[in-house]
Amino acid sequence: MFTGIITDTGTVWSLDRRAGVTRLGIRSEGVSRTAERGDSISVNGVCLTVTSIERGVMLFDLSAETLGSTNLGSLKRGERVNLEPALRAMDRLGGHFVTGHIDGVGRIRQKRGAGETREFVISAPPEVMRYVVKKGSIAVDGISLTVVEADEESFKVVIIPHTERATTLGQKGVGDTVNLEADIIGKYVERFLSSRREQGLEKKLEAFGFK
Repeated sequence: MFTGIITDTGTVWSLDRRAGVTRLGIRSEGVSRTAERGDSISVNGVCLTVTSIERGVMLFDLSAETLGSTNLGSLKRGERVNLEPALRAMDRLGGHFVTGHIDGVGRIRQKRGAGETREFVISAPPEVMRYVVKKGSIAVDGISLTVVEADEESFKVVIIPHTERATTLGQKGVGDTVNLEADIIGKYVERFLSSRREQGLEKKLEAFGFK
């Protein structure tokens, strides 16, 4: 579990494609100092397991499923990535609950300055947009952001100068892809309501005068 508050950025050191598994190496001056083998680390919003650490480089194994459902497969050597260690019980929850399980890949449609801030309009697939609501939370490349506006195909977020400097969004441009994870609360609500419909509870409540 993560919060969407990026604590460090790293650099892609290597991307070794093998049969069945691709090994990703991320060099980090911060997170790698405290990380241990077996730790969960969010890399651009994707929950990955540290398989080993060699001279400040954290190594992760990526499955075909991970490569197919995220944009990690398109990373290039030297590219900057967002990093966040897993949430500990004593940590502050500064963002929102983020699982690191990507719901879909979006694409930056617009990017423009708005005073000292930056506005991003991001197109997203239906499986993501169904959970996106105005003033709700969404993780964009692992960054916890608030939705300013949303329609059926895209949503708008605004980032402050600190977020632009401390994450990779400042380097992203129109056409670039981003990993998206919708707020897990919406998924639980949908599942609960779906279960109610399947059990016919709504009709039973209506029979007692509840609508």
